[in-house]
Amino acid sequence: MSDLKRLTDYAHGGGCACKIPAGELEEAVAGLVGQTSPDVLVGLDDGDDAAAVRIADGLAVLSTADFFTPVVDSPYDWGAIAAANALSDVYAMGGRPVVAINLVGWPRGVLPMEMMTEVLRGGLDIGARAGCPVIGGHTIDDPEPKYGMAVTGVADPDRLLRNDSAAAGLPLTLTKPIGVGLLNNRHKRTGEVFAGAIASMTALNREAAAAALAAGARAATDVTGFGLLGHLYKMCRASGVSAVLDAAAVPVLEGAREALRDGFVSGGTQRNLDWVRPRLSAGAGISEDDLLLLADAQTSGGLLVAGEVPGYPVIGHLVPADGGPAGITVR
Repeated sequence: MSDLKRLTDYAHGGGCACKIPAGELEEAVAGLVGQTSPDVLVGLDDGDDAAAVRIADGLAVLSTADFFTPVVDSPYDWGAIAAANALSDVYAMGGRPVVAINLVGWPRGVLPMEMMTEVLRGGLDIGARAGCPVIGGHTIDDPEPKYGMAVTGVADPDRLLRNDSAAAGLPLTLTKPIGVGLLNNRHKRTGEVFAGAIASMTALNREAAAAALAAGARAATDVTGFGLLGHLYKMCRASGVSAVLDAAAVPVLEGAREALRDGFVSGGTQRNLDWVRPRLSAGAGISEDDLLLLADAQTSGGLLVAGEVPGYPVIGHLVPADGGPAGITVR
């Protein structure tokens, strides 16, 4: 293994920063519809984190899948991060994950299978922490390593956290600091390891989701590849409201501002900002760097909740859209 490059060297992008840009994705799926029935509670329309289907009175099944290229060089940590990120889609809907299966692309003639075992071990350990069995999966021989999970969860259909249920007058709560995209990009380019970023990405959103539900929240999403600004805009657009974001109140991981200063901005982050800019208003003193930080492409980020969640910072509030398109004001 001594002649192997670093794991992140085998990936063209890292983590959720390698997602297809939001604008391009929406154009690609425009007009496509899945099977519809009265029991489909959440589908494709508003870009929610998981699909939701009612299967019995008081019971909905949630279904999601997420996978990506290496975001760190440690195979175990990458597996753990990818698993936490996939499980987050269920928590972001107010649900509980009940089973997961692995999704793996592996360059079998290039990287040793023992390394793939460590990736899977990381995912298995996160599943155990979540109380979610990880059973089997699917693998392909792929020139670029990829890992993630398809996750099935359950939820109360009357207590789903949705993109389209935010209301003007509610505060906005964020349950994890941002900046992992900048730190992951610095790690990929320099080899520096950021323990705080790994700890944040492997932390489950289970407790945050439970706290949001206990506080009576109806709308939430997790902050991943489209950045805080992108995911906030999607929620505002689906709910027909606008938002005022207090940039100084947004928690930021240690080292992220320095990574921004030193130019470790991913292409995905720049595309996020370009996508939301037509609906963005920046107040006095808000710089381009401030906006790039708010658009930073996250991997396994926190929950963005419409409502106050005890123990987590309030970063802004929702306001009426006044009959026009949804927008975001950063001050």
